[in-house]
Amino acid sequence: MTTPFVKLLIQDVSRSVAFYEALGFERKQTEPPFVHLSWAGAMDVYLVTPPPQLKVEGRRGLGVLVGLRVTDAGGVDAVLKRAQAHGALVEGPTLQPWHTREIIVTDPDGYRLNFIEPV
Repeated sequence: MTTPFVKLLIQDVSRSVAFYEALGFERKQTEPPFVHLSWAGAMDVYLVTPPPQLKVEGRRGLGVLVGLRVTDAGGVDAVLKRAQAHGALVEGPTLQPWHTREIIVTDPDGYRLNFIEPV
């Protein structure tokens, strides 16, 4: 079985890596143009610096939520505190009718990360 992953096109690798590591992601490998991060060993995120000739305009990830299950101690509250300490835009926590408690954190490029814990 393989670990699911997502690739995110980013503008500033240093800023993005600092942001994701502050949230609790673990850096696995850096090999430009990729930085490989892992969330709790359950999902991989590749931060990708696009080549200069590729112009990515507009809001990134419009209409997409990157879902990440929170299973460690502290749950979404711990992620919320880390995100707020880093100055990130955070929505929630929200209790959902499907028996989860969730927050949405917006990264420096506008991608929305949906951290989810069961209740």
